[in-house]
Amino acid sequence: MSSRELILGRIRRALADVPREEKPNDVVVPRDYLRVHSSRGVDLLAENLADYRAHVHRTTPAGLPANIAELLAARGSRTVIAPPGIPAKWLPGSVVRLEDSAELTAYDLDAVDSVVTGCAVAIAETGTLVLDAAPDQGRRRITLVPDHHICVVRVPDQVVDSVPQALERLDPAWPQTWISGPSATSDIELDRVEGVHGPRTLEVVLVVSDKERPST
Repeated sequence: MSSRELILGRIRRALADVPREEKPNDVVVPRDYLRVHSSRGVDLLAENLADYRAHVHRTTPAGLPANIAELLAARGSRTVIAPPGIPAKWLPGSVVRLEDSAELTAYDLDAVDSVVTGCAVAIAETGTLVLDAAPDQGRRRITLVPDHHICVVRVPDQVVDSVPQALERLDPAWPQTWISGPSATSDIELDRVEGVHGPRTLEVVLVVSDKERPST
């Protein structure tokens, strides 16, 4: 018996008591599990992002352009790719902006110094950023090839506590990229290597509106 036959046989046995006319939506699946384990929101998000070796920055909408300019200057970036939804005022005049387009090859993207995007949602409990190819996020590949990624997160609008809450906001028909820190892997001796499957450096800018900032 082949492996294929073995697997299909197991599936048939598992479905033996399921009526042929039954559809997936006919069965109610209990979802009484704990949906949220912490309500610390953006503070927990920042801690988990930092734990994954992402660089976390906080600013206001007015201070965002200067913050991005500072990060790009520190990196020595001269070229930046940004999807159409990224406002021009976010980027300094000292860099050359490349628009996200289908004509850009992997070799073109590899030569780009940095990429600047927004995100769809950020998950505090897991320190995860989710991109879904919206206008301010662009094609998935622009966040996988360049070595430096600056991701802008609007606080508190785009921050949720848990994965179940994030899934409620996402459209499953859209392509999604889930990012927990910079790309990393390890060899058999557990030596960590970053930048293998994506950016070596991930900068997360948390944009907190003035009305959300605690008074001093």
